[in-house]
Amino acid sequence: MRRRVRTLVGTVAILVFVCVYAPLAMALADSRIAEAPAALQAVLYSILGIAWIFPLMPLIRWMERPDR
Repeated sequence: MRRRVRTLVGTVAILVFVCVYAPLAMALADSRIAEAPAALQAVLYSILGIAWIFPLMPLIRWMERPDR
C-alpha cells in the first residue's frame, strides 16, 4: 500500500477512534471523576486527555512508514 493511501486510511481510523473515545471519556469523567477531589480531578482529566494517543501510536508509525 502506498504511503498516500495509508495516510488516508490512518486518518479515517484516527477520526473514528477519537469519535468513539471522546464520548467514553466524557461519560467516565461525568460519572466517576466529578465526585473526586479537585487535585485528583486535574490529574485524571490530564490522563484522559493524553491517553488516546497511546493506542494510536502504532497506527501513526504505520502511516508514516516510507514506501518500498
